[in-house]
Amino acid sequence: MTMRRIVVVGNGIAGLTACDSLRSAGFEGELTVVGAERHHPYSRPALSKALLHGEDSLQAHELPQPTHEAAELLGVSATGLDPDARLVRLDGGGELPYDGLVIASGSRAKRLTEGQSEGDARIPRELTLRTIEDAVLLKELVEGRPSVIVIGGGPLGMEVASGCLHMGCDVTLVSDATPLSRQLGDHLAGIFTSAAVRRGLCVVGGGKARLADHGAGSRVVLADGTELEADLVVTAIGDQPNTEWLAGSGLLTDGALRVDSRGRLRPDIVAAGDVAFFPTSRGVQRIPLWTSAIDQAKAAAVGLLQGDAAPGFSFQPYFWTEGFGLSLKAAGFTPVAGTPDFCEPGDGPDSVLMRWDNQDGSGTAAAVNYRIPIPKLRRLANTGPEALQRTAPAGV
Repeated sequence: MTMRRIVVVGNGIAGLTACDSLRSAGFEGELTVVGAERHHPYSRPALSKALLHGEDSLQAHELPQPTHEAAELLGVSATGLDPDARLVRLDGGGELPYDGLVIASGSRAKRLTEGQSEGDARIPRELTLRTIEDAVLLKELVEGRPSVIVIGGGPLGMEVASGCLHMGCDVTLVSDATPLSRQLGDHLAGIFTSAAVRRGLCVVGGGKARLADHGAGSRVVLADGTELEADLVVTAIGDQPNTEWLAGSGLLTDGALRVDSRGRLRPDIVAAGDVAFFPTSRGVQRIPLWTSAIDQAKAAAVGLLQGDAAPGFSFQPYFWTEGFGLSLKAAGFTPVAGTPDFCEPGDGPDSVLMRWDNQDGSGTAAAVNYRIPIPKLRRLANTGPEALQRTAPAGV
């Protein structure tokens, strides 16, 4: 079938990359982007990494203006899909016909208070950080140096906690495991947690948290009965794929959007980014990382145009985080088990380059405050220490 009209649902980095990749692969037809947010694509990681550490403006999140020349429907949500009629239904009652469809509708922040009334719309009981609007509100509130409780010990929770400390807030992080241990493993998590505690972060366990009403502030109650109070509560407890609009489409398997190695759900529909589960060497997984969304979208765009002739997607995770005076880059699957099999100190007291040999035969390389280009870090993960030239650490 000749594709003359392609619709991309989602205007985040996966949607943007899909549009650019379709054009690069030779698609010259009608291209339409449907984006629930009113903004052009922006760097979501910058909202937590640069938000509370940088200047007053939010320029760190800005990306170059799109060049794919697609028609953009911004501030518009997809509400349904009829794959047989090849129609995307929009809020307000509109419909978009397509020959090819890219599903890149992303995800949203999970909330402890899902479905509950927030009361004061200006300062909600539970803050999350997912959108530009979230970032602006959080930045404004922490400028007053309130006490802050951050619930969630993953990368986002730790980055928010670091930023709030930087702004002079009294910060408590609630995590039912060592922060970052589920994502990185105990060794790397220990490096970050130690740095966080040295800088004044209070880390509290106690099991699953819930929010309780408490006058002007907020109260957090843990499973073990511990009660914590603060002016603000920020939750970073994960994300939820935006798949509700696909109910009844026949594309979901046990509620999940599972694609093949070319990003396909069927010959005329592909998916990429935070919304999709895709095959990896460790099984079918959803890996909501910035670089993962980019790599998936490139593969899905070519898969949509070329079908079986497109190359299969070969995935190697790349992850980075910043906080508490540390910067981490990691290539390869995480979490890693035990201490590193290779360790090379860098040119500073907190600088180190590490590699783990994983049980499945793969490798994972991590650099903490160590200046090494990403391609070289990937080579270290793939081939081992012989990939390194024995010279001073190179600039990024």
